[in-house]
Amino acid sequence: MHEQLVALFHCFRFIAGILEIIATYHFLAFFIESLHLRKIGVVLATLGGGLGWMLILMGRDQWLGSMPLEFYSPETFGFLGIYGLPHLALARAGLLWAILIYLRSLLDLGEIKLSNSIRMGLIWLVVSIAQPLTALVFGFVLGLHSISLAVWQGWRKFRFRDADWGLVKKSIRLIGYASVIPAPFIIYNAILFSKDTFLSRWTAQNLIISPHPMHYLVAYGFMIPFALIGGRRILRLRSWQGWLVASWVMAIPVLAYAPVNLQRRLPEGVWVALVILGMKAFDRVGGELPRSYKGRILLLLLACLPSSLILLSGGFFAASRPGLPLFRPVGEINAFEFIADEAKAGEVVLTSYQTGNALPAWAPLRVLIGHGPESVGLSELRPKVERFYGDQISDLERLSLIRDYDIGYVFRGPYEAALGDWNPAQADYLQPIYQSGGYEVYRVVQK
Repeated sequence: MHEQLVALFHCFRFIAGILEIIATYHFLAFFIESLHLRKIGVVLATLGGGLGWMLILMGRDQWLGSMPLEFYSPETFGFLGIYGLPHLALARAGLLWAILIYLRSLLDLGEIKLSNSIRMGLIWLVVSIAQPLTALVFGFVLGLHSISLAVWQGWRKFRFRDADWGLVKKSIRLIGYASVIPAPFIIYNAILFSKDTFLSRWTAQNLIISPHPMHYLVAYGFMIPFALIGGRRILRLRSWQGWLVASWVMAIPVLAYAPVNLQRRLPEGVWVALVILGMKAFDRVGGELPRSYKGRILLLLLACLPSSLILLSGGFFAASRPGLPLFRPVGEINAFEFIADEAKAGEVVLTSYQTGNALPAWAPLRVLIGHGPESVGLSELRPKVERFYGDQISDLERLSLIRDYDIGYVFRGPYEAALGDWNPAQADYLQPIYQSGGYEVYRVVQK
């Protein structure tokens, strides 16, 4: 089962990554004339990063309290999603394709086609399932575009006494029609996360806060001068379409520092919009790329790619030197497989935090602690678990923890042994059922 799950994960990873690359190309092609620039833009949008590699080389990997964004934030760029987070890659592919359907629908003359609304709504639903926050980002981007169009037309009305409100109305109607499909799922999730005790507590401790603003400047700053030139050009030549990517980029501070506990997730996809503006600085009608631009584009590539190369080389290095946490000891896996066959699906196993992080990948069982946000009440439970394996509490206290959390099995390996000298074999409420290679499994026989 474990090998099957690993194989399925990598199939998903490959397919989702390819879909994101294709969607990125289609999205860039809508705005950029030059075929050469489209290809370069895809490389930047999917493999590019910021200047954080300079901080790494200078030994400032924890500058202002955090690592450079491209090394841990898949939303800020794109490479990490393709490299190892397929649900995020799929969500971004859907995000870009749905926006593209929206833009092409606005290009159509006449009334909104029902087929376009349905396609857009179905992709919006897929995005909601893959990554609910990306679905909210999609709604935000389209809403922001409608507002931008309204402000633009208002300015035209004031300045030139000429405004076309039909496009604004069409935008609002299209968003409204398409939202009917994903709305039930989104509303259901909103209610569930507010009413369900586990999900609400999980959300409260799932803190994904944006780093110091200077990290975003390091991440995006080198692209900003090109984006300013490209932004002026796209707003002059393709005003209403250009406002979508321009307003999206301008909203980076609002998205990254919104008053929510998932701030860093919200700039999802904005790097693609920034790349479009940057490439537009070099784009020309007819698609021909002047020779004088090649040096500047090469400079962009040289600035963007080192971070991803560092990540790739780090992955190869880790894979070539087997060890924890990427590789697990054979004795531990044998114990995991034994308890997977022994216990009923969903039963609770008491382990240390480190063991609890790995065990569910081999056995369909629940652990008390093992994941940061998803171990609800982790700050309270972890000390209790560590005291359980120590020798400073009584068996009555251990039985109390077993009863409170309906624990069916107690696991003891090197991580658990490091927590204290307590010997579970001497407890009459535990029955030893497995012992091999420094790993032990006990069944709870008395609660």
